[in-house]
Amino acid sequence: MKITILYFASLRETLGLERESVEVPAEIATMGALRNWLRLRGGAWAESLVEGRAVRMAVNRQLAGPESLLVDDAEVAFFPPVTGG
Repeated sequence: MKITILYFASLRETLGLERESVEVPAEIATMGALRNWLRLRGGAWAESLVEGRAVRMAVNRQLAGPESLLVDDAEVAFFPPVTGG
């Protein structure tokens, strides 16, 4: 399955990447599995996406949780939580 991943704010700065297209292995079916898979890249990836760190996720512009399913050609986003006032 091919997806596009977007990184926002501090994640974009830390990873040095705004977007990428990736071919995801068949066993990566959820957002949680994708986050874990990306963490395996090591270095800044492991630190930025570590379990327990507050990182929001979205699939096709809809907020997503770790159990949310991935679909082919999805646009996935990772971003830090934001507050407003």
